[in-house]
Amino acid sequence: MAAPMEVAVCTDSAAPMWSCIVWELHSGANLLTYRGGQAGPRGLALLNGEYLLAAQLGKNYISAWELQRKDQLQQKIMCPGPVTCLTTSPNGLYVLAGIAESIHLWEVSTGNLLVILSRHYQDVSCLQFTGDSSHFVSGGKDCLVLAWSLCSVLQADPSRIPAPRHVWSHHTLPITDLHCGFGGPLARVATSSLDQTVKLWEVSSGELLLSVLFDVAIMAVTMDLAEHHLFCGGSDGSIFQVDLFTWPGQRERSFQPEQDPGKVFKGHRNQVTCLSVSTDGSVLLSGSHDETVRLWDVQSKQCIRTVALKGPVTNAIILLAPVSMLSSDFRPSLPLPHFNKHLLGAEHGDEPRHGGLTLRLGLHQQSVLGGQDQLRVRVTELEDEVRNLRKINRDLFDFSTRFITRPAK
Repeated sequence: MAAPMEVAVCTDSAAPMWSCIVWELHSGANLLTYRGGQAGPRGLALLNGEYLLAAQLGKNYISAWELQRKDQLQQKIMCPGPVTCLTTSPNGLYVLAGIAESIHLWEVSTGNLLVILSRHYQDVSCLQFTGDSSHFVSGGKDCLVLAWSLCSVLQADPSRIPAPRHVWSHHTLPITDLHCGFGGPLARVATSSLDQTVKLWEVSSGELLLSVLFDVAIMAVTMDLAEHHLFCGGSDGSIFQVDLFTWPGQRERSFQPEQDPGKVFKGHRNQVTCLSVSTDGSVLLSGSHDETVRLWDVQSKQCIRTVALKGPVTNAIILLAPVSMLSSDFRPSLPLPHFNKHLLGAEHGDEPRHGGLTLRLGLHQQSVLGGQDQLRVRVTELEDEVRNLRKINRDLFDFSTRFITRPAK
């Protein structure tokens, strides 16, 4: 049985001929291209191994392509505003998008907009689910990182405002990237910021496990699957490797390149925008504003391959190629539904809001209507009730009159 093929999926902000390119990781062979629009940073996601989603740069829609169809025009998922970041749940059931300071959650099977969370104070810059889809983490320009329980969000009581499980406010400048490790509720989350630090958090306890200070702002962060190493992309084009297992008991430390010369990848001429590690942890993929994608050997820190794109690289990820990408006969199990732009009872900006939360409850939950709609419905109900009372009173009066005026026998 052949080993699974790893591929690199890349986008840039120019996209003159295609929006997204897929190439085989080790041979560099071009496998697929998808055309239509320009994908924004943190705006590329694979949905259920069947669709590729890309949030369009500065636009209010998400492009969707079937993985194997050739020369196709993308489907468009219209959104209430420009999408700043995008992710999908590993189980393929949900799509998350950051739109301004709000987080929108859609159910894939129905296209229903389930919830809008508004707990960030500035634009949401990055989103990611944990590996078991039980939690998701959001980072924003307001310097906050929020960890959410998906179950708590979906089972929200209309009388209460769901709160994130953890609010991490240790960063002092906008969040640039985050990465969730494996372990579901026990996962660790790495976050990077313009404040020149990378921090490691524990989802279960909410504790800060590690904080590393660098000499430059960190624009991208990732970990290998074994979580032995943190890879941090700097604003000067350098990539720093932090060995987690060599720092027992140390919660804070400064990274000194002169003391760790064998832990720096050098080659990019401008800031690193995205990082991804292969399954076995031997290869690192990086994208940069210098319009190149580079493949690195982790052990030697040498660049294996350089791919030139037409504009600053916005996304570069390594993934195991799903069957749908390699088989020309594959078709999605279900068509992608129409995604709703608004919650029930919320049209043209008239959203039903509950404090910092806007809700649309699921199929088995009561719908929450907007203030004006709710008032109209209540007035109609009261008018019907008044008409019924008048009829009952009239019938009682007629019966009493007949009874009182009935002739005596």
